[in-house]
Amino acid sequence: MFNTGSTGFMLVCTSLVMLMTPALACFYGGLASKRNILGIMVQSFVSLGWSTLLWFVVGYSLCFSGTYHNGDFAGIIGNFDKAFLCGITSDSPFSGNGEIPEFVFIAFQMMFAIVTPALITGAFVNRVTFKAYFLFLTAWQFLVYYPFCHMIWGGGILAEWGVLDFAGGVVVHATAGFAALASVFFVGARADKNSTPNSIPLVAIGSGLLWFGWYGFNAGSELRVDGVTANAFLNTDVAASFALVTWMVIEWAHARKPKFVGILTGSIAGLATITPCAGFVPLWAAPIIGIAAGAGCYFAVMWKNKKQWDDALDVWGVHGIGGVIGTILLGVFASKAVNSSGADGLIFGGGSFFLKELAAVVISSAYAFGFTYALLWLINKITPVRVSEKEEMEGIDNAIHGEKAYDEGVL
Repeated sequence: MFNTGSTGFMLVCTSLVMLMTPALACFYGGLASKRNILGIMVQSFVSLGWSTLLWFVVGYSLCFSGTYHNGDFAGIIGNFDKAFLCGITSDSPFSGNGEIPEFVFIAFQMMFAIVTPALITGAFVNRVTFKAYFLFLTAWQFLVYYPFCHMIWGGGILAEWGVLDFAGGVVVHATAGFAALASVFFVGARADKNSTPNSIPLVAIGSGLLWFGWYGFNAGSELRVDGVTANAFLNTDVAASFALVTWMVIEWAHARKPKFVGILTGSIAGLATITPCAGFVPLWAAPIIGIAAGAGCYFAVMWKNKKQWDDALDVWGVHGIGGVIGTILLGVFASKAVNSSGADGLIFGGGSFFLKELAAVVISSAYAFGFTYALLWLINKITPVRVSEKEEMEGIDNAIHGEKAYDEGVL
């Protein structure tokens, strides 16, 4: 019999992670200009539907049905013989868990597959056609998310190597963040880079819901209720809070004003950065990770602004750099005393583990960047990736979707 407490908890966590995608739509929608609110929000909701379909038909089976020893990428393609309708096989890394039904695990992991590509969209807000986005969403799942999900969480080559990632520093944030940067370089800058957020209260609602959902994202990644679950939950809140305050203090000193959008962004940076570490590091490390997140991501955004990279909603600076910092600090602070299934980090004598984490995040980030750029180049040969100048100035909402977020005269 399954553990009913753990099963109930995981169903709640799965629901919380599902909530993160609509929350992201609110967060990004509030940051976008008033002509592009629906355009950015619809991309998140389309991921919610289309990524679910892909996961149900082939995604879960490709990521978690079997272990491939002849090269993970080739193995995934070669695994199509059992890759339909959430195929559950005896050699699945999940089989024998005993705590929760595998159907719950399928649903929980599906939510990660949904939100990861949605993160990327904030980088190219109001510049990409819907047709190109749909093609990108599909191909990116198959050739970036699924392989790295399998390699780390599905018993693949990086897992065999000893790489750890509790809830997605590599699988989610580093890959999405560096894919976002590649999209910025390919698509180019906005015609109007001075557009301002249309609704900071909507950003706050989205931020709060993301923070709420992140408890399911991180604590749920233990897949049961135990001491590690509680540790991951508290680490998540502590790191986010320290990052929020750190960002606020730095921006207050730098810009002479404690800006609300900055405060909200700082919290998201902390949440992204603690993600790979949450269930592997002691509680005393969470404030250090949060401070590193707030400072590191803030200065990454400043560097991006100096270089005039038009990552509109700072996906690279917050999620990409947050994922990198968190994965590296996992290699520093991880402790088997916290999680016996983890590893000891650099300060506990685990120098080789630190190097593995460093290599994994570099490899994944470089691959995500290079593949994303190549994918957009290929899609552009099929259909234009960037909207026309006329459509961009009119706004994605009306030009592509034929709708407006607000009635005439509002905002």
